[in-house]
Amino acid sequence: MYQHRDWQGALLDFPVNKVVCVGNNYADHIKEMGSQVSAEPVIFIKPETALCDIRQPIALPTGLGTVHHEVELAVLIGTPLKQATEDRVANAIAGYGLALDLTLRDLQTQFKAAGQPWEKAKGFDGSCPVSGFIPVSEFGDAQQTGLRLLINGETRQEGNTRDMLTPILPLIAYMSRFFTLRAGDIILTGTPHGVGPLKAGDEILATLNGKQVTTRVI
Repeated sequence: MYQHRDWQGALLDFPVNKVVCVGNNYADHIKEMGSQVSAEPVIFIKPETALCDIRQPIALPTGLGTVHHEVELAVLIGTPLKQATEDRVANAIAGYGLALDLTLRDLQTQFKAAGQPWEKAKGFDGSCPVSGFIPVSEFGDAQQTGLRLLINGETRQEGNTRDMLTPILPLIAYMSRFFTLRAGDIILTGTPHGVGPLKAGDEILATLNGKQVTTRVI
């Protein structure tokens, strides 16, 4: 059962709620996916059952096609937000962590072609492995944060949050126009280029501003 933790593994006193995500928030990822820049952020939700501890082995679903990795900065919400200003958003953030937005890419491609929602490709059980969170006071500038993902020692994804098309504060303010964000909600802020398939036996090393977390695929 997933519970929020700090980077060292201690439990945090926040309830586990939804994950609100943005797609197409890095230009190089949009290009690699053959997509177009949207006039407004592309928002979708993962349910709380998608959450799991990234330090535990990742179990890929079977019989549902290719699963792709997407490394992202995760934001833990500490106080409720609704129709929020950027100043209110800044004061509501409890911490930052690292997440994988696992995606059933074959299914997502089919859904896109049919004009159907993505939820089955994005919100399946265990589709959001997440690290512990680092308090805002200890993190530094979240809008100048390096992300890196290595698979079996090979760099697959590398980027920096300064390249987001919609930065963190306006992004969360935008989300709060449509969904009340509650304490314990997690925001995923988009992935840089280099997404690709995972397979059983892969060893994963992800870094967030130089801090490392490891996991493996089973």
